[in-house]
Amino acid sequence: MRDLLLFVTAAGTTFVLAFVLAPLLLGLGRLFGLYTTVREGTCHVYTLFGSVAGVLREPGLHFLPGRLGPQALIVNIFGKRSVLDMRLDQRYLRSQPVNSEEGAPMGIGVWYEMGISDPVAYLFKNADPQGSLAANVSNAVVRTLSNMPLAEMLEDRHPMSQVVRAEVSPKSNEWGYKLGSVYIRKVHFRDVGMTRQIEAKVVNRLRQVTSAIKQDGANQVSIIASTAERRAAIEFAKAQAIRPQVLGEALRQIAADQGVADVLFSILELQNIAESGARVTLVPRAKGMLPDLLAAAPAANGQRGQAG
Repeated sequence: MRDLLLFVTAAGTTFVLAFVLAPLLLGLGRLFGLYTTVREGTCHVYTLFGSVAGVLREPGLHFLPGRLGPQALIVNIFGKRSVLDMRLDQRYLRSQPVNSEEGAPMGIGVWYEMGISDPVAYLFKNADPQGSLAANVSNAVVRTLSNMPLAEMLEDRHPMSQVVRAEVSPKSNEWGYKLGSVYIRKVHFRDVGMTRQIEAKVVNRLRQVTSAIKQDGANQVSIIASTAERRAAIEFAKAQAIRPQVLGEALRQIAADQGVADVLFSILELQNIAESGARVTLVPRAKGMLPDLLAAAPAANGQRGQAG
């Protein structure tokens, strides 16, 4: 029982020290300015009775009396601590209205980076540094990029970005709000009717180019086909011209052998008879008048038969 009582007492004392007294003492230490913790990417600015008591920019644990002096003990009670975000921020301004040299209504989208360079100037020299910087960038875009040739406005974005940055940077540095990179991200036509006209012209031009390509292809095919037909006609004419010579030479060689010639003409005669579709009646030899009678008899299709 005694050991259990000692354990409960030790556990209760540890709980009170760890979860009650320690947070209370740390809170009192922060309240009376004994120490503070600066997180990464932040800055603490202390003001007391209308003046800046100190600026802490290094991250980590700081002992305030060593940095601010004796006024650190009352700065959190009678003064003010401002925690500023020192990280780089980004913003995009859409469709800033400008006119080209030709009078075309254009819209320009500007992307830029910004960050706090001087915490004191950021707090006290401008009530709204972010809004003022955005307005300054917008005015610089309209002022410096108006009346540019349309071709340069659509193509040369890097020089345009440099001009805008050079125009805005000096004023933003006075406010403690540094302007980083500036990039002209988008250039477009603000007039919907003009956009539709340009689209129609582009579509018509594409149709013209497509038709020209198709016509050129058809012309090339026609040229190739006509050339092939001409060459084929020439070759056929040559073959037709030399055909009698070839046939005559073949017949001359065949006629040199009488037996071969007789067999060839017999085959040709039989071939002509077979292809003519005539009715042929075969009768034995030496049958007297039988062949004449068969030849004189009418056939079924109205033609006279041919005896062989």
